[in-house]
Amino acid sequence: MSNLEAEPAELVCDGQPEAGIQVLEPREVPLGGPRAMTVRRTLPQRERSLIGAWCFVDHYGPDPVAETGGMTVPPHPHTGLQTVSWLFEGEVEHRDSSGAHAMVRPGEVNLMTAGAGIQHSEVSTPATTRLHGAQLWVALPDRDRHVAPFFEHAEPEPIAMGPATLRVFVGELAGSRSPVRTFTPLIGAQLDLPAGESIELPVDERFEHGLLVDAGLALLDGIEVPHTYLGYAAPGRSSLRIAAGEHPVRALLLGGEPLGEPIVMWWNFIGRDHDEIVAFREQWQTEVIEGATDAGRFGIVQGWNGRALPAPVMPDVRLKPRD
Repeated sequence: MSNLEAEPAELVCDGQPEAGIQVLEPREVPLGGPRAMTVRRTLPQRERSLIGAWCFVDHYGPDPVAETGGMTVPPHPHTGLQTVSWLFEGEVEHRDSSGAHAMVRPGEVNLMTAGAGIQHSEVSTPATTRLHGAQLWVALPDRDRHVAPFFEHAEPEPIAMGPATLRVFVGELAGSRSPVRTFTPLIGAQLDLPAGESIELPVDERFEHGLLVDAGLALLDGIEVPHTYLGYAAPGRSSLRIAAGEHPVRALLLGGEPLGEPIVMWWNFIGRDHDEIVAFREQWQTEVIEGATDAGRFGIVQGWNGRALPAPVMPDVRLKPRD
């Protein structure tokens, strides 16, 4: 999904972990015009920029498509990242300039590696009456961020762990491994836990973790994480205790080794400095929006009839790391 904010802020991420459990409140972000989808963004924010290499967490729905218009995101660019699409309800059609054309449905994962540059579109299908899911980004490390773009789709098998059900869509957890490719050690999984139950989940001590609560009220190592909030656990834990209150919990567990290198995020680009972001934007505007070439950095999305999404205007100040 695109970051459709008209005036996207500069985001400089240092990836440095902090001790303890931290509860992050979402902020609502309207994507587009008057009938825009509204998403709840818990990452990045002032209190925390990254969890491992996870750098962007948008949570949306359940939205009645007849009222909101659903998801119609024209072709838009990405650099230096992977997008991870995960649904609870609905169906979304994906097309990208690597030639991929695929659907994403509940319990399936679409992972698109932008690398050096890609463009893609996302549209909820006519059969979708309610749309509900999460759009996640992973920052690529400097050594791999110019890799050629590619696309993967997988359907993780649910596994039982005590009273909980896990669906591991990125990385490895509890003996279940996702087949999709990652460039840093990561975990992404859906966890379903019945009301009143708890689980002691073995995790990698090197990882920091985030628990995004989609339904119910969760306790993360005894700290309440309300519905739509994200609970953060610093590295150093060999297990996480997750408990459900009086209602069942559905949550996404996101984690990984701290990235340990600064990144600059602006609109749909991830780079390392101001000049690089400016160059990405100029290439997008020239090659795609002005139609200079179909063979440039971002290629072309076959099967899309209509215009691509123009980039917002760059801010008046240089994008630079903040202390």
